[in-house]
Amino acid sequence: MAPGLNVLYLHGLSSGDFGPALTQFLGSAQGLSPATITRLTKDWQDEAVAFNKRPLAGTDYVYVWVDGIHLKVRLEQDKVCLLVMIGVRADGTKELIALDDGQRESTESWADLLRGCKRRGMRAPVLAVGDGALGFWAAVRTVFPETREQRCWFHKIANVLNVLPKSAQPGAKAALAEIWNAEDKDHARAAVKVFVADYGTKWPKAAAKITEDLDVLLAFYDYPAEHWVHLRTTNPIESTFATVRLRQRVTKGPGSRTAGVAMAFKLIESAQARWRAVNAPHLVALVRAGATFKNGILVERDDEPSHESGSDQQAA
Repeated sequence: MAPGLNVLYLHGLSSGDFGPALTQFLGSAQGLSPATITRLTKDWQDEAVAFNKRPLAGTDYVYVWVDGIHLKVRLEQDKVCLLVMIGVRADGTKELIALDDGQRESTESWADLLRGCKRRGMRAPVLAVGDGALGFWAAVRTVFPETREQRCWFHKIANVLNVLPKSAQPGAKAALAEIWNAEDKDHARAAVKVFVADYGTKWPKAAAKITEDLDVLLAFYDYPAEHWVHLRTTNPIESTFATVRLRQRVTKGPGSRTAGVAMAFKLIESAQARWRAVNAPHLVALVRAGATFKNGILVERDDEPSHESGSDQQAA
């Protein structure tokens, strides 16, 4: 198949549309039968399998975003749940790490994915970002216990608003923005106290959703300020899968689970070429090296001994 035609299919032209479309534009649709399209999707399935078996020892992912994305399947009763992991390499560039079929809230599904990555040489990320409902968190504590956790504010805001009446939602949303958009962690904690005071009495469940996860909601403040916008949410996954969902609406979903994984893989592979590096990419390597950041600013290490320690040594 010509390269331009498989791109058309990838981005939304279903197999049944090829004949009419090509007859209109080219005068002929010869050679582009549904069987040809089926062979194409089989090739993509093979590529997706090979991708999930590639070695990872040569790549260091410092930050990762994770999520479970549900897609409808035309020929089956259930849905595909794509377990997605996108990472930031030490040079600041973003890259798809893994994409597999599983169960969004299943710890075992996530553990299988993470163990597979570890066997292939993946190093523990410094920070993982994701929705609090994922089984990923129990899995990562087992496979990569040194990885810190950051809860996604995009999902958290939705969870809080869901337990509030509509009349209270605009004010609550603004109050939550005062937390995640605060200038530093101290101001964020102060904004949390205001939120609890304003909403905790009438709607304790809303307040608890913040206070019970506070440490993992504010973890991003311990990293470079330039990276905060990237680390607060799983937006890199959400924005990427907008394309996948758009294609699903056009074609009424993939025909099978394996086809769904393959289609998502190829769409993400196509989108990946347009992903921007994180802000201040040179700071990512410092994060991996264990540098300390206070209020988003690098804390310079003082390697010189203090006068007090020198005096103590002389006295000794």
